[in-house]
Order: sequence, then C-alpha cells, then structure tokens
Amino acid sequence: MAKVGFIGLGIMGAPMAANLQAGGHKLYLHDIKNPPVSLIDGGATVCTSGDEVAKRADIIIVMVPDTPHVEAALFGEKGIAEGLTEGKIVVDMSSISPIATKGFAKRINALKCEYL
Repeated sequence: MAKVGFIGLGIMGAPMAANLQAGGHKLYLHDIKNPPVSLIDGGATVCTSGDEVAKRADIIIVMVPDTPHVEAALFGEKGIAEGLTEGKIVVDMSSISPIATKGFAKRINALKCEYL
C-alpha cells in the first residue's frame, strides 16, 4: 500500500486519515496538536515537522483551516516543500483561495512534484 503523509488532523482530517489507515496505507502524521491516539495505536508514525512527513511519504495530504495555514504548512520553516523530492504528490484538501492554490501549485511543480 501507499506511504501517505497527513498534515492537519482536526475534525475533518482525523477521520480521513483513519479511513486511509483502515485501507492498509502506512501513515506519517503531523499536526499542531498531538495526533489521535487511535491512529498511533494503529501503526501511524508521528513526525515532528512537515518536511519530515514529505521525506517519508510519497503522497502528502494537507487538511488545514485556511490559505495562510496551507502556505505555512507548505513553505514555512521545516515545511513540506523542504522535504519533497521529485515525483511526490501533494494533495491540498483545504478550502482556500483558488488564486493562492494556483501559485502554490506552480511552486510545488517547480520542485518536480504534483499538486492537486
């Protein structure tokens, strides 16, 4: 199964991550709070930063509240972009500005990664 990173494990993110885990995927987690114990008990690995998630996972899902949070998760200190290598996929599930999304996609694509 896939190695999936998940950043943002709140009301929406935690159940999404649980469904991926139930499907047999290996999870790498990062959140501003402690990830749910049920995910950890199920075998998920807790990472200390977004770049660590990106280094360990092939697909990185971002599920955070708003545009500034996505930008920080992607491009902030120890953000996802710092850990990406060619061919990885970043999936932004957040409800954010479409204009910002296009800009984020260009920056991630410049790293030879996909941005959905």
